Amino acid sequence: MDLDQIQQIFFQECEEGLTAMETNFGIVRQGAADSETINTIFRAVHSIKGGAGAFGHERLQAFTHDYETLLDLIRNGTLTLTPELLGTIVAAFDLLADHVAAARDGSAAPADGAMLARLVAAAQPGAPVIAVNDPVGAAPATPAATGDDGFDDLFAMFDTGGDDTGDDGTAPAWRVIFRPGASALDHGGEPLLLLRELALLGGAVIEADCSALPLLGDLDPDQPYVGWTLSVPGSVAEDDIRGVFDFTDGALLVVAREGAETPVADAAMLVDLSPEPEHAPVAPPVTVIPEVLPPAAPVAVRDMPAPSAPVAVAQTIRVDLDKLDRLVNLVGELVITQAMLAQRLSEQSMAGIAELTDLEHLTRELQESTMAIRAQPMKTVFSRVPRIIRELETETGKRVRLDVEGEMTEVDKTVVERIGEPLTHLIRNAVDHGLETPDERVAIGKPAEGVVRLSAAHHSGRIVITVADDGRGIDRARVRAKAVERGIIAADAILTDEEIDNLIFAPGFSTAAAVTNVSGRGVGMDVVRKNVQALGGRIGIQSALGAGSSFSLSLPLTLAVLDGMIVTVGDQTFVIPLGHIVESLRPSLGGVKVIGPNASLLDVRGEYVPVHRVAEQLGIAGAQTDPTRAVLIVVESDSGQAVLMVDSIQDQRQVVVKSLEANYQAIPGLAGATILGDGRVALILDVDALTSRWRHDPKAATPLSLAA
Repeated sequence: MDLDQIQQIFFQECEEGLTAMETNFGIVRQGAADSETINTIFRAVHSIKGGAGAFGHERLQAFTHDYETLLDLIRNGTLTLTPELLGTIVAAFDLLADHVAAARDGSAAPADGAMLARLVAAAQPGAPVIAVNDPVGAAPATPAATGDDGFDDLFAMFDTGGDDTGDDGTAPAWRVIFRPGASALDHGGEPLLLLRELALLGGAVIEADCSALPLLGDLDPDQPYVGWTLSVPGSVAEDDIRGVFDFTDGALLVVAREGAETPVADAAMLVDLSPEPEHAPVAPPVTVIPEVLPPAAPVAVRDMPAPSAPVAVAQTIRVDLDKLDRLVNLVGELVITQAMLAQRLSEQSMAGIAELTDLEHLTRELQESTMAIRAQPMKTVFSRVPRIIRELETETGKRVRLDVEGEMTEVDKTVVERIGEPLTHLIRNAVDHGLETPDERVAIGKPAEGVVRLSAAHHSGRIVITVADDGRGIDRARVRAKAVERGIIAADAILTDEEIDNLIFAPGFSTAAAVTNVSGRGVGMDVVRKNVQALGGRIGIQSALGAGSSFSLSLPLTLAVLDGMIVTVGDQTFVIPLGHIVESLRPSLGGVKVIGPNASLLDVRGEYVPVHRVAEQLGIAGAQTDPTRAVLIVVESDSGQAVLMVDSIQDQRQVVVKSLEANYQAIPGLAGATILGDGRVALILDVDALTSRWRHDPKAATPLSLAA
């Protein structure tokens, strides 16, 4: 594994750490934090700092140093976690995320001078803080800029005084013995960076051990020969010292209190640094910790009770996404092959054999298990929302409380990756358009703080994500007036409440009085609908004036496999996704009302629902034209309930979705294709596109061409 791959793993761990921090900040805000909550936040920052130093991301390392210094004062009880201090560390978290993104993308680091000054000031009531960056946020000088090798500042670390007491006069200083391992210089490694890290903690070099240096003729430039003994102030936590060496392998590291016996022979010697490798010690790795400084009990959070039993740690493994996608594709092909085998055996009157039934069950279980590997919790998307809320509070002056439910609901990784943008638009819309200002809310008897609710849950084989607010709701009169003003609808158009609500998804529509950084340009909600439809989903609205609005996104759990109903229309075979189907029926003689040459309605228990002739929309000849002799399938779509008219129903089964865009080209009205058990290709209907086309132009007679 090369250095780039290792660095990619580091950035993945950074994202995991940032997610854990966001989650624990939410716990702190709710007042349910314990000591482990603060420790988790601290450890995440500390891990990012260690990796940043190892890979040379100096700005990221410098920022995390001051950040973790403040967090350390909070976790050991030196500082009380007040609301003001919480605001500081949360704001620093946002900037930390920007620093990580800049380091990952190779872009310019964000200006952090003001935040560093804020962190230093917040830490002043406790222990003094070493400010790494200058107060105006200038980037630290690089070796190229200074004209030296970048390590001149290390000479200042040499101090032969050997102070045996800590900087507070009570805790003995730490004695750190560090001998780099044989691989210390591999992949651009530099042990002096670790000494610089200890210097930031207040450490000083007492002795440089050059006893292992060979004669000049035997010198190997790829091998380290020098070791160091350092003194670190006793007030520094032992974990902080050891954390500097998290990414070092095969090194001798001894951390002990000054004055305590330090038996080097029993130390963690994993690689012998002497010129004679045959003299390498064979003792197992042992870390000498003669004394551990007990941390002070935190003041601002409640103590965490001791666990009654050991907690099982989940075992995980990192797998390249391309390999996982290939596995999913192969399982999909297996599902197709199993269906073809079942079809062939049924034609030979062998469909009832037990082994075939077992194969079908095992194939489905294998497919479901494989898709579960790709499943990720919605938490990865929801974790970004608190930061969006904080930014919107600053921009709009509104007070917002975020309630989150179902963040551990799992969905396919592709859906998780592509739902982020629509969700961001809905959150911004809820805060900017939905919630009133604090003064307005108080005036109408509402709490000054508005509420945005974000939830995710499984329903009928789909995931439903809901964004709701308790704001002003949709002013339908204003929406209609704006739509007429922008030419979206005619002034004399007769629309239901549902149709008026859906006008906000029209391109270019906006009710904002002025263009701001948040809204007003008429883009956003139309993007939401397009992105949701591209995922095979639909979006619904519920709103009450003065009581708030709720947007529900219904999405498939996976984009690779779906359950569908196989139907025939003329000589063509189609698949209707089962998630859209409400019921299927054959109408009575008076059940269908013809209202024109191209339109008819079906009476579904007293409610008239429009009938869509699939054959007419897709240009298929030879299909059934008499509704009483056809099969009518009631479906639920973005446009409400509708009826699809087909010739017959063949089967209901699980099908593997093949992309038309990737293999041919996009065709309106079709969501993809699949291969049936008899080897034929069946097209998957895009129910939302078909019903939306008819609703917007019910007189349209031009069929959608399958040969486009």
